[in-house]
Amino acid sequence: MKHFFLLISLLFSIVSFSQTKQIKILSTQLSTADEEKYPGATILIGNVKMLHEGAVLECKRALLYKKENLFKALGEVVIEQGDSIIQYSDFATYNGNTKMAKSWGNVEINDKEMKLSTDTLYFDRKEQVLFYPNNGTIRDKKNTLKSNKGTYYLKDKKFSARTNVTVVNPENNLESNHLDYYTNSNLAYLYGPSTVTNLKDSTKVYAERGFYDTNTDVSYFVKNAKLFLKERTVLADSLYYDKRNGFASATNRIKVIDTVQKMIAKGNYAELYELKDSLYIIDNAVAITVLDKDSMYVAGDKILLTGKPEKRIARVYNNVKIFKSDLQGKCDSIHTNQETGLTRMFKNPILWSQNSQITGDSIQFLVDKETNKLDSLKVIRNAFMIQKDSLADDIYNQIKGRKIRGKFKDNDLRIMLVKGNAESLYYNRNEQSLKLETITKETSSDIEFTLENNEIIQTQYFKKPEGKTFPPSEFPEEEKKFKGFIWRGDEQPLSVEDILVRGKFKIPTNSGRKIVPNKEAQKAKEKFKKEVYKKEKLDEPLLKKSRVK
Repeated sequence: MKHFFLLISLLFSIVSFSQTKQIKILSTQLSTADEEKYPGATILIGNVKMLHEGAVLECKRALLYKKENLFKALGEVVIEQGDSIIQYSDFATYNGNTKMAKSWGNVEINDKEMKLSTDTLYFDRKEQVLFYPNNGTIRDKKNTLKSNKGTYYLKDKKFSARTNVTVVNPENNLESNHLDYYTNSNLAYLYGPSTVTNLKDSTKVYAERGFYDTNTDVSYFVKNAKLFLKERTVLADSLYYDKRNGFASATNRIKVIDTVQKMIAKGNYAELYELKDSLYIIDNAVAITVLDKDSMYVAGDKILLTGKPEKRIARVYNNVKIFKSDLQGKCDSIHTNQETGLTRMFKNPILWSQNSQITGDSIQFLVDKETNKLDSLKVIRNAFMIQKDSLADDIYNQIKGRKIRGKFKDNDLRIMLVKGNAESLYYNRNEQSLKLETITKETSSDIEFTLENNEIIQTQYFKKPEGKTFPPSEFPEEEKKFKGFIWRGDEQPLSVEDILVRGKFKIPTNSGRKIVPNKEAQKAKEKFKKEVYKKEKLDEPLLKKSRVK
């Protein structure tokens, strides 16, 4: 008896369950049948209203197949699911067993967050997923989104769009081939080539993966991230950009292109402040400037660029190294004024040109703004020029004075004027045999040298010099080097690679205080990573299910 009642209860449950899945007719003006034309169908005409598990369908005409538990509706079709969504279309089919609906012809969906318009729409009521296979438009309070294909997850208020996706509002235009957009928060997560364009100033941000907040105009992009500003282009592995506050931070393999000044800056971490026209780069920082048909590389611990293009100041700090095909250098810090073309080197500066070395307390060189070629050179206090003999390791031509002024022609140093207590020591070789013939040591208030191919070809004294020319065998050994002589040829960078410090990224310190990446950028990064994880683990199966055939 006990088993009998258990069996009855089970059968009752099965019957009850099957009854709840049946489509019910709530009202119609006419119910008829035509087995020849519509076998197995009940024809409903006029003010048709049906119910299935919380969803109400209204239309002008319908074919209800009770055995298959499905219907086909036409004419002003309305499907309403509780207070969550309401759908309008010209035609619709619905399967009560699978809870799958297909609507077509002027389809429109409304919920509390958005309005969706398309021509054909599939609705999976079990998973609460909407999918359109061809051309749809979503409008919410903030944006208008269009795409060729799209899936909308009702529970998450998330719209996943693919192929020719655009998100437009009065301020910005977002283009992508794959993104997830949340209608309740107006956040977009990008999973394919995407571009955000500011409609007011044409600023653009491009990446192939990232996060974009349409409310705050904040983006965090990874994979081929690029920021296109009016006068600069920023490329990096990852890029955070706050358009409204004019702030950007970039990490790893950074490249900043200054289109006005023809300058490129590189590094592994950078911060850019648009409103202040400033750029800060650290970790393997290097600035590259085009001079005539050559390029000058300046590397250091950090680079700071400030000011508008025509008045921009470039500063490079700590362990500065310079490389140009015909000019190299080192110092502690360097300062370049783009308006005047003047570059100043500070603290133990040194320049090399082939086998010549120039040192002083401060070194300055000027670039002609019109020709973009080296114009002049100035060495201030304790000026010292050493030229190593090309045939002997222990022979050095030397020029010394309070300061040196040099003049360039076609980027070659042609004239050098040594002013104040000028001294010179020169080894003279036979032009034919190159044999060392004499050694001349002289002093004067000022001495001017004319150079050709980096060799002294003429010397002019402005006051009668004091000195003597010696045969090599009679020249005193102790006078072969001026006081303060230091040959630093082993420090001379011989290639671009020599000035670049290689290694893993390290957060540098400044006066004991760590320079750390921007906090808001870090928050955006974590937010993006969390969403990507959720998408990969949870959303892809739903996306596949929603593609109803």
